[in-house]
Amino acid sequence: MATYMKEGVASSIEIERELCERVDQIRLARNVTQKQLAEQTGLSKRTIERFAKGEGTSLDTFIRILQALNIAQNLFAILPDPSVRPVERIERGGQERQRARPDVSPDDEGEWEWGDD
Repeated sequence: MATYMKEGVASSIEIERELCERVDQIRLARNVTQKQLAEQTGLSKRTIERFAKGEGTSLDTFIRILQALNIAQNLFAILPDPSVRPVERIERGGQERQRARPDVSPDDEGEWEWGDD
């Protein structure tokens, strides 16, 4: 991955292009043509061509292509399982979090003024 992506300054478009290029390189390494991939995914060849160039793609298209190349399982490696939080479960007495609530410290409330009762 390019240096600018490692530093966290890449735009979402740049990241999309890089991911699409990597997937297309995997396709080529496996000697799969764009036409074959289109047939395996049920997508048009034009969609596969746009994907290979990183010209905007849907999540559905991305997942279909990964499934056809047998690499979809790798998606789960980038996101941790949110249900595995043993410390938080102990703190909550086994209860699952139902909503997000920002931490509010007394300093965040601002200064008290007359009439703010």
